[in-house]
Amino acid sequence: MAADFDFISATDSPALLGLSTPEWLAKAKAQLTVLDYKVHVAANHDDFFARFGQVQYEVVVLEELFAATSPSENLSLPWLQNLPMTQRRHAVVVLIGPSFQSLNTLQAFQQSVHAVVNPSEIDSLGAIVQKVAAENDLFLTNFREVQLRVARGEK
Repeated sequence: MAADFDFISATDSPALLGLSTPEWLAKAKAQLTVLDYKVHVAANHDDFFARFGQVQYEVVVLEELFAATSPSENLSLPWLQNLPMTQRRHAVVVLIGPSFQSLNTLQAFQQSVHAVVNPSEIDSLGAIVQKVAAENDLFLTNFREVQLRVARGEK
């Protein structure tokens, strides 16, 4: 992991990219930057694990073949899939790969992610992230309200 330090404020929206394909990385980084995300790029699996553990990312975009030649070699995806919900609930996870049909909810469910994207639609990644993040926020609104009330000791 490179020794780069980036301060994250409470108002920042951090995003983590785990993409090995340079073209996809450039497009994803540009689109998320336009959406005012503070984008961090993981160079390999160890870097991905370290970064995810240090920052509460709002968006994670991961390539099916991140730092791998086959999906079974992608160590970051199963690691992310097996994290306890308390550690991954804060992040919207988007998986990119040629074996997926964009926004196919069944494929996303099978991969334990919020959305899947086919690389042919990488130019729409910004809009997809906005849509999925909004849906996730709507879904978790009641949970977060109850969690806040419990923390305050209210009924």
